Amino acid sequence: MSHPHPQGRISETQLRVRYAETDAMGIVHHSRYIPWFELGRSDWLRQAGLAYPDFVALGYYLTVVEVGARYLKPAVYDELITVRTWMEEMHSRGLRIAYEVVNAAGETLVTGFTRHICITHDGRPARMPEALTTLA
Repeated sequence: MSHPHPQGRISETQLRVRYAETDAMGIVHHSRYIPWFELGRSDWLRQAGLAYPDFVALGYYLTVVEVGARYLKPAVYDELITVRTWMEEMHSRGLRIAYEVVNAAGETLVTGFTRHICITHDGRPARMPEALTTLA
């Protein structure tokens, strides 16, 4: 996984690291970044004008089929961090969203991605609806 080179619209979600997200060493546990990616992804959609509940109301889900993260520097308790999120790839039935977690000093802590497939409510793969493809 290479260092991200964002293109297109980028959303930024700020949060403060909670104590419950840290491990015995006082740093954020590696598993906690994945929910931060989800938060960034939800904000990216909402800021584009298509909140995820509205996407679901159209009859679709975006199911996660792959997640990747590269840990460069740990986040720590009470640190203010920003999750930068953007659409990296859009295909007829899937997409890839990229993330960069940075601290207040602008240092990149983690980079990552999620890959999604569009499915109907009964679980069948579907073409991306126009409501989503126009956001890319």
